[in-house]
Amino acid sequence: MKYEWDQDKSDANLEKHGLSFEDAPLVFGGKCVTFEDSRFVYGEIRYITLGKLKGRVVLIVHTPRSNKTRIISMRKANNREQKIYQKRLEEN
Repeated sequence: MKYEWDQDKSDANLEKHGLSFEDAPLVFGGKCVTFEDSRFVYGEIRYITLGKLKGRVVLIVHTPRSNKTRIISMRKANNREQKIYQKRLEEN
């Protein structure tokens, strides 16, 4: 799978959350759960992926673009999201 992102947004994300979009493939390559992000109408299909990076659960918002996955945001998962991750892993 190929990934893309806005480098300025990745830099801002690194400063704000301590996570670089460049590490997203490590999350997708491990045990992760993905589901559609239907919280809002975005004008495009967006997905949420929960997975581990350096021993902690992170959340990535992404969307398909052509033959690539565009990373929109990435941050440490909150307690509720960590529980969702554990529950969905146990279900599979």
